[in-house]
Amino acid sequence: MLPPVLITSISIVAIEVVVGVTGNGFIAAVNITNWIKSKRISSADMILIFLSTSRFILQVTILMHIHSLYFADVFKLASVYKAFGAVWMFVNHASLWFSTWLYVLYCVKIINVTQWVLLQIKLRIAGMVPWLLLGSLLISSVTSLPLLWITPSTYLCSSTGNCRENSTAHITDWDSSHLYLLLLYFVGCFFPLVLSVVTSALLITSLWKHTKKMKCYVATFRDPLIDVHLIAIKSIISFLILYLSSFVAQILLIMSTSQSKDAVKVAVSLVVAGAYPSIHSIILIRVNSKLKLAFKMLCQHLKCHLENTMVCLVL
Repeated sequence: MLPPVLITSISIVAIEVVVGVTGNGFIAAVNITNWIKSKRISSADMILIFLSTSRFILQVTILMHIHSLYFADVFKLASVYKAFGAVWMFVNHASLWFSTWLYVLYCVKIINVTQWVLLQIKLRIAGMVPWLLLGSLLISSVTSLPLLWITPSTYLCSSTGNCRENSTAHITDWDSSHLYLLLLYFVGCFFPLVLSVVTSALLITSLWKHTKKMKCYVATFRDPLIDVHLIAIKSIISFLILYLSSFVAQILLIMSTSQSKDAVKVAVSLVVAGAYPSIHSIILIRVNSKLKLAFKMLCQHLKCHLENTMVCLVL
């Protein structure tokens, strides 16, 4: 019997998964539809399609992970659970890279640069995006496929401290497979984190310099780029907070062993880790004008459909 706190956390994660699947599915559907209609696609929309698709798969793997970990026969699933782990690691790392490239693209386009190297990147970034996305997939494969060769002992132990052993695997408090898993996760997440921090620093620096220049003109007009910078900074700061929280939570979950007794820590870590791809999809919809407009139109359509349905029922 699971502790009540874990039952509650699993329920919350299930809600997060539904929100994430809905939000990321909406983002992918809107951008793919616009791509089909216009016969062309922008670099930002291409990244959004990759990002939302990877997070959609990530949410599904999280749901499968929870189900197989707590409600299924782990011994029977041990042979295929490694594949689940590899898929989860792959889409998790890939989605982090895609998020990073989205903000790098956003910053390169709105920040005024004078250095020759940065100017060349600004001019060539549109053509670089497909290669950056393919490179991200390759890097994510390198940091996830080795999971297939990790000893199954890691996968036979649930984060709740309930461990099901077989005759060939014995779980200890900490073994090399945990260290291997932690190393793969850290390597795959570290570089996107560094790029995200650098991107955030560049945006904040640009906004500070631009605001300083505008002080003497503030009584005359307000540069709309200030609002653009503010939106970008808020979204990136939100992304960093969510990413760092999820990063720490995932590490805590990986470090949870068969001797772990802190169900509260595991429960909180599950909720925090599941919140990142869900909440960030909502942020993307709110800050992206195209997605925001499509969401408003969808809400109006649903409202009209609901009103018509109620009228029919009354009549």
